[in-house]
Amino acid sequence: MQSDIREPINLGSDQSVTINGLVDIVENIAGVTIKRNYKLDAPLGVRGRNSDNTKIERELGWTPTTSLRDGMAKTYAWIYDQMMASGTYRRGV
Repeated sequence: MQSDIREPINLGSDQSVTINGLVDIVENIAGVTIKRNYKLDAPLGVRGRNSDNTKIERELGWTPTTSLRDGMAKTYAWIYDQMMASGTYRRGV
């Protein structure tokens, strides 16, 4: 954030991941199993996503080093802590 760049810039994991792969990661982090429903007659989307960090590397000489799973685990823990602190979270509800 302390740079001369004023336009949006990608910042994320360059690990390519499918939606199913992302759900696998979430399930593992949260210790849950998510029921997956597939709409097989719907149009197909892209096979996966990842962040293109070319611009941030070119402009700042830096690329993220936190893995997708580690970043998601930290984010999950932070959100979980916030919900627990608010006293409104009840697992499974």
